[in-house]
Amino acid sequence: MYFYTSRKTEQAALKQKIKDIAYSRVHYGYRRIHTLLSREGLKVNHKRVYRLYKEQELQMRRKKPKRRVQAKVREDRIIPMCKNDVWSMDFVSDALFTGEKIRILTIVDAYTRESPGIGVGKNYKGTDVVKTLIEAMKYHGVPKVLRVDNGPEFVSKELDLWAYAHKVTLDFSRPGKPTDNAYIESFNSRFRQECLNQHWFLNMEDATTKIKDWLREYNSHRPHSSLGYQTPQKFAELSAASVG
Repeated sequence: MYFYTSRKTEQAALKQKIKDIAYSRVHYGYRRIHTLLSREGLKVNHKRVYRLYKEQELQMRRKKPKRRVQAKVREDRIIPMCKNDVWSMDFVSDALFTGEKIRILTIVDAYTRESPGIGVGKNYKGTDVVKTLIEAMKYHGVPKVLRVDNGPEFVSKELDLWAYAHKVTLDFSRPGKPTDNAYIESFNSRFRQECLNQHWFLNMEDATTKIKDWLREYNSHRPHSSLGYQTPQKFAELSAASVG
């Protein structure tokens, strides 16, 4: 029997070379990378460079505002290995009994699945996000990374300044990629199912009380399947004891 044997050279080395250049020169697109490869004597078509560039998802994100100094620039995402490695944040919308809209800021630790805090308000600005984070830090410490989407509250200079002061990296999701922040998406699903859909909120005080009660239940009593049916609080305590 006869089989066709490809004469193409192994592309692993070329892919690694493209990746190395992209990580060391984070503002370079594939055309500049192709130019650098050509300078090194590599005879490679720019179309192949573009294909390998896309395969490794090295496309540059949208240009970040000049003052968003704490935004993470293109690089591999860290895998949370302990408490406070990564916090994820997002907003959930709901309404009072009167029909008045409210916004809820949810936060979850990507490693312990514990929620450091939840903020409730009619309007939420960058300053309000910072206040909720400061309150959460009193009891849970400071996160290394905050994963957020590109909402106006998260791209605000107030949050950027807070992150800069506390050496927190802001990791923004790619537009149209909700899986970039899967932990908070899962948390929000449980929150809506077990809290928002189970209650009428008569006013802001009533909404805040019921949501805070659910948060305590979630952290200290609700078994979490991904934690071997331990509670997030218990898992966090055992993790801290093993490290200590």
